[in-house]
Amino acid sequence: MDTLNPADCYRALLAHDARFDGCFFTGVTSTQIYCRPVCTAKVPKPENCVFFKFAAAAEAKGFRPCLRCRPELAPGLSPLAATNRLASRIKQLIDVGFMTEHNQSDLAQQLQVSDRHLRRVFEAEYGISVVGYLQTVRLLLAKQMLTETNLLVIDIAFASGFASLRRFNALFKERYRMTPASLRKNVRQKPIENFVTLSVAYRKPFAWHATLEFLSFRAIAGVESVSDQVYSRSVRIERDGIETNGWITVRCDENKGVLNLSLDSNLSLFIPTILGRVKRLFDVDCQPELIEKVLGPKIVKETGLRLLGAFDGFEMAVRAILGQQITVKAASTLAGRFALNFGSRIQTPVETITRLFPNAAAIAAIEPAAIQKIGIPLKRAHSIVALAKALLKGEILLENQNGPEELMKNLELLPGIGPWTAQYITMRALSWPDIFLSTDIGVLNALGTKDCKKAEELSLAWKPWRSYAVIHLWNSLKKSSDELIEVKKT
Repeated sequence: MDTLNPADCYRALLAHDARFDGCFFTGVTSTQIYCRPVCTAKVPKPENCVFFKFAAAAEAKGFRPCLRCRPELAPGLSPLAATNRLASRIKQLIDVGFMTEHNQSDLAQQLQVSDRHLRRVFEAEYGISVVGYLQTVRLLLAKQMLTETNLLVIDIAFASGFASLRRFNALFKERYRMTPASLRKNVRQKPIENFVTLSVAYRKPFAWHATLEFLSFRAIAGVESVSDQVYSRSVRIERDGIETNGWITVRCDENKGVLNLSLDSNLSLFIPTILGRVKRLFDVDCQPELIEKVLGPKIVKETGLRLLGAFDGFEMAVRAILGQQITVKAASTLAGRFALNFGSRIQTPVETITRLFPNAAAIAAIEPAAIQKIGIPLKRAHSIVALAKALLKGEILLENQNGPEELMKNLELLPGIGPWTAQYITMRALSWPDIFLSTDIGVLNALGTKDCKKAEELSLAWKPWRSYAVIHLWNSLKKSSDELIEVKKT
């Protein structure tokens, strides 16, 4: 739904159609409340409805969020929902918590544009200022934490990105016409725990079992694991030179259409960053029906597959380098050995989570020969160290790069990284939806050809969702051990 047609929106509202959840919000002029299309409240008369593409746009017009359907839980829009790539990158960086540690000038510098151009492009695309959108993102996150957790209000204020409790209280009261404390009065309090649990909404269908199979087969021993339909992993957050460590678990509630994220209470001040990473990892903003319609029944054998991103860009990139020319299982073995030898210990309530994956600074400080000693080919050891040094110098940004072309170009400048590795890292680190691995043997086998050029030509029909085509083709094989072997172009 690129442009909002009031008649179409109202029909979706009447049907409570979940496919449009997060694609628009309904402002009710008689109550000054805005809702999701799936809200179970009585549908207002059409003359009392105003439709907005974003919650921030509704709030800018004086509407406050519905306490029943909770707009903060609505899934977002995919990166290609915007007609302007720069605008989509601005929104994406805000959504994954970039502004928690940076200001608007930093955002403009990151994207290599002026402040003025950044503001102009964003407002033209979304009809709301960058500051207005950011405030809504922070307020809705705070509202969710007030509703779902027992965190102190002051901790919620800082965790959601506000510099002071006073500013948080004032803006919350101005926008929502209530205080944070008054909202909490209506919420059943939960017992105090050493972890925090939050809901992350997604659009159905979600092939959760297939998702966990994908992650389980690639899991780095000690760092991440899959057990009893739950994904668990260790977490390292670095901010202002201080490192905070902890753990998370993610399980799926298919009845409610949400992922339940539990995180170590040590990480509570970093909730926006962790939420952003989890949303990227599980591709919660995906619109499966739209994508699968483009791919067609010959490619789609199982509905609801996601383009799984990267929780940690460096970790995933190292894992990709280790996987060059070998099977997924062999690469997972090497990655586990790498984490065991160069990562650090961590204690968690999850028995299988015992290691933190080494960060770029730790790897840049060691010699490739030390990596070779644990059974990793010297050429790949050089590639890993070169990647770590490039990250530290800012020559490569695995999470906040301007776009796929720039990241792939910069990756291929590093020793030992060719087109396949650069494409795979970009596809997952940036969650970029339109990358096709034409030299991947799993893709070629699924297509029934050995001709890379022919595979590339076939893929043009699946633009701009070719990354999803890759995931579906891999899934169709049911022979994961061969998925990530690169072959030479024919």
